[in-house]
Amino acid sequence: MSHYTHVIFDFGGVITASPFEAFNRLEEERGLPHDFVRRVNATNPDDNAWAKFERAEIDAAAFDALFAEEARALGHELEGEAVLAVIAGAVRPAMVAALDTLKNSGFTIACITNNVPGGKMGIRGAGMTRSEEAAIEVADIMARFAHVIESSKAGVRKPDPRIYQMMCEALGVHPANCVYLDDLGINCKPASQLGMHAIKVTSGEQALADLSAVLELPLP
Repeated sequence: MSHYTHVIFDFGGVITASPFEAFNRLEEERGLPHDFVRRVNATNPDDNAWAKFERAEIDAAAFDALFAEEARALGHELEGEAVLAVIAGAVRPAMVAALDTLKNSGFTIACITNNVPGGKMGIRGAGMTRSEEAAIEVADIMARFAHVIESSKAGVRKPDPRIYQMMCEALGVHPANCVYLDDLGINCKPASQLGMHAIKVTSGEQALADLSAVLELPLP
């Protein structure tokens, strides 16, 4: 029997398809280098436009302008608003089914997500969706979790170790009893260092296979 009792999920790129796929389509449409958005976001990663927006230190209009400045400094034109317009990925139904299986099997599930404040530029809710229908779908998924930490509300974002510690405190669980799933290795590292079993997600199928093996539980 597995000794894990809690499973903590990232949202974008885990419950939903990776936003990087949408970024790559945007880059292709704009004639930009492949992975240019990721390059902008990787430059000064703790204090750039993206980091500030996810901690709710700036609003959407400021993000739009600051991201454009950062892109321009790297030699290309791209406004932040265009990035926000494509960020919400499609929900992976198998992952949602797995959430229900986990809950029905006695596991506590939770979510830590880096996101941006809603209400501006058409952004709706924790999933950063652009339509009312999609926002309702995300809200229905979020309701499954015992606890959700959003960077834009907590004022701290992954990979800061504090956000993982905040979750463990909220759930009253030791990190060693948690499995953590994220599509970014940089976000998996602090979870692992705290004692969680971290799974780096490269696809929905891979994530469910790895999680099933760790928990010794068949998942859809």
